[in-house]
Amino acid sequence: MQDNHYDVLIIGAGLSGIGAACHLARELPQKRVGILERRQAIGGTWDLFRYPGIRSDTDMLSFGYDFRPRNKLQVMGDGPAIRGYVNETAREYGVDRKVRFGVQTTRAEWSSADGLWKITGREEGSGRPLTFTTKVLLSCTGYYNYDQGYLPQFAGLENFRGQCIHPQHWPEGLDYRGKRVVVIGSGATAVTLVPAMAAEAGHVTMLQRSPSYIFSLPAHDTLTEMLVKLLPERWAFGIARRRNIFLQRLIYKAAKRWPDKVRGWLLDGVRKNLGPDADMRHFTPSYEPWDERLCAVPDADLFKAIRAGKASVVTDHIETFTEKGIRLKSGQELEADIVITATGLQMQVGGGMEFLMDGKPLLINQQLTYKGVLVEGVPNLAWIFGYTNAPWTLKADIAAAYVCRLLKHMEAQGVDVVTPQAPAGQKLDESIMGALQSGYVQRGNGVLPRQGRDLPWRVLNHYERDRVMLLQDPVADTALAFRKIAPVARAA
Repeated sequence: MQDNHYDVLIIGAGLSGIGAACHLARELPQKRVGILERRQAIGGTWDLFRYPGIRSDTDMLSFGYDFRPRNKLQVMGDGPAIRGYVNETAREYGVDRKVRFGVQTTRAEWSSADGLWKITGREEGSGRPLTFTTKVLLSCTGYYNYDQGYLPQFAGLENFRGQCIHPQHWPEGLDYRGKRVVVIGSGATAVTLVPAMAAEAGHVTMLQRSPSYIFSLPAHDTLTEMLVKLLPERWAFGIARRRNIFLQRLIYKAAKRWPDKVRGWLLDGVRKNLGPDADMRHFTPSYEPWDERLCAVPDADLFKAIRAGKASVVTDHIETFTEKGIRLKSGQELEADIVITATGLQMQVGGGMEFLMDGKPLLINQQLTYKGVLVEGVPNLAWIFGYTNAPWTLKADIAAAYVCRLLKHMEAQGVDVVTPQAPAGQKLDESIMGALQSGYVQRGNGVLPRQGRDLPWRVLNHYERDRVMLLQDPVADTALAFRKIAPVARAA
């Protein structure tokens, strides 16, 4: 059992988990840190998803870790590049040696008497039960179910004679050369798949119920390339990272303050890339910019595929699948050899673990979060949850840095347990992602923790204010209750 006891135990070896482990290795090297990962590789999302063209939906300078920037001129990193980057970072800080692979965690139970979390799970291969204990539990599992994506109930699906594939479970070696492909969806996955598959497929149709905002980013960072010639590389990429973060935040803030102007700017970009004959019905959403995430495409690749006649967009509702494809409510039938259901994610917290406190069920979806990192009323539990309106890693980095600040404070004060306590009347009937109207967010409203009325219980998704709150404000405040573990329990 001693080998399975940790000061900090991280669940998940993806972008968040590896980042958090690196922060701990840098700031608290004396702590015994472990990482449990269900898969057989580091990478999380970037190891799971293997569909054609998979890439980040933000620029890689701001998507990379602050403590180890990814200084490349490729603007939007592809899946293999991101997976390699996370693995290289893990090796550089020695945290790859702390990962235990093939472990599915099923339960986490806090014992107030012992001041410990007990984690139970099993080996995926053998089914052998496993038990771990830790003083601090850090959940870095993201917010969706790795086992199954979201698939609506499509009428007649059983009649379709072609292949039907969800991007979350992409078959290795899928041959789509010369075939008719229909991609159902209009989000980031769909706009990535369509141009990537159009290069070899006979034709690719993006079938959407309603349009999304799509804008183009350059695939190559020419401005930073010029800076590198004039300045030391570290300075040039540092300036570029700050520039990109500033521009992202500027667009988001402008969208919230002047939605009509930002809407016009985005739609003008589509017209410019598609040409004067563009049917803008397929690219004009009914909602305001940033009510849902914007979809970025590198070098207008989606629009180029449409202009070349290799791809097309249809806006309609599905009536039923047929033997040959999909019949729409308008009466049109889309014939297909392959249908890709890019229909979204199933929301999930803690990798599907059951949480208990002193033997009683703990419902995370009924709790608030403290500064978006700790969980109200729950001792020594933190989670890393990135941004939904900016690169995920910006928040993951500062959240992990805050956890290190908190653990240093506890060590200096000689305390073992921290529990956030919220005053009455803070809880709202919406989740911490409630501001977004995306389908997966609305479906997952009941799964995620609750949103609070005021700070520190309100999740802002505001990088500048979060940096102050997590990195500069004093660690100790009236919302946190600290205590020592009784000597008998410590000895046990």
